[in-house]
Amino acid sequence: MSKKIIVAPSLLAADFSKLREEIQEVESHGAEYLHLDVMDGNFVPNISFGAPVISSIRKHSNLVFDVHLMVENPDRFIKDIADAGADVITVHAEATKHLNRTIQLIKSYGKKVGVALNPSTPLDFIKYDLKDIDMVLIMTVNPGFGGQAFIEGMLQKIKDLRSIDPNIDIQVDGGINDKTSKLVKEAGANILVAGSYLFKGDYKQKIESLR
Repeated sequence: MSKKIIVAPSLLAADFSKLREEIQEVESHGAEYLHLDVMDGNFVPNISFGAPVISSIRKHSNLVFDVHLMVENPDRFIKDIADAGADVITVHAEATKHLNRTIQLIKSYGKKVGVALNPSTPLDFIKYDLKDIDMVLIMTVNPGFGGQAFIEGMLQKIKDLRSIDPNIDIQVDGGINDKTSKLVKEAGANILVAGSYLFKGDYKQKIESLR
């Protein structure tokens, strides 16, 4: 049985002068997750936002807050992000020295655990922790910038992961649009992060096209 397809609009692509309205707009048109990229200017070159912004928008939305920590040493941020209202906290396998310890820390706050893998990072990185992970985020671009081209080689990684674990949530992030969404769904992904594509034009039509 195939898993339900979930669309997760990426807040970084929204109009930051009217965040509340943007969030409520995508929620009213069928989004179920809100993807929140926290960047530290270290693991990735850019700096985005942190716990105070997440906390301020939490009270205006019932969406699942899917927080993607693109930061070095993510353990420093996990308590604040959990307290701010995250439902899912995703860390990069490449960003922590002790991944299992980080996974257990997220679990200690009662949050779902996501682990992200950069394009060059093999699935072997997480095979011993897979039973403790709720969601794997397969990066289909290199992290840190919006609007990049989809890396087609990641389709095989998605297929391989789905064959290893038929039940785990597989999220994809990077270059997702009406065309690439079909490819990643066929490969086995079920949570689609979309930024640049979704926030330009008719939100309802874009969300439906991704599903």
